[in-house]
Amino acid sequence: MKELLLATSNPGKIQEIKVILAGIPLRLISPVDINLHLSIPEDCATYAGNAYVKALAYAKAAGIPALADDSGLEVEALGGEPGVQSHRFSPNVFASDRDRCLYLLEKLEDIARPWKARFVCAVVVCGPSGELLRAWGECPGEIIPEFRGENGFGYDPLFLVAGTNKTMAELPDEEKNQLSHRARALEAALPGLREFAEKKTRITSD
Repeated sequence: MKELLLATSNPGKIQEIKVILAGIPLRLISPVDINLHLSIPEDCATYAGNAYVKALAYAKAAGIPALADDSGLEVEALGGEPGVQSHRFSPNVFASDRDRCLYLLEKLEDIARPWKARFVCAVVVCGPSGELLRAWGECPGEIIPEFRGENGFGYDPLFLVAGTNKTMAELPDEEKNQLSHRARALEAALPGLREFAEKKTRITSD
């Protein structure tokens, strides 16, 4: 069975990806499984750019294909902010997820609701020699002024998913893995991943 490295140290994200890709005949490996520790600057101007840089760095380091994603929250009333800077949105470089959420609400407090928003995600798979595929997913919704739900991470407790009356943090895992931006990006990547898994050739480092 071919191996695919998940280029993230986030345990929640790893579990989410493993569930969504469970039907693909690939051995999904986390960096911890192979004692790989990388710190990749995410300073590109696009989600796909950040995902590509991460996927390629992990693929080269491990000598096997790697899947990386980059995602963000885009709020219409803030002109698309925080966008690609979602994780670095707060002026406090040591900000927690809750700190970033509170900073977002502070920026929105003088703007009339609804605060329409969307989560977006770019997924890129790279072999040690370069890109193999990329995919995109979106989840529409709006920001609400109170925290709701215990699941998820980041801005999930503030993001009301369109058509559900639930925040991303209130969705059961099964429902989240159908509706989230990451789930939709991974779903879009499934045909390419399935094709890669079924090829008899094995992509390795040069």
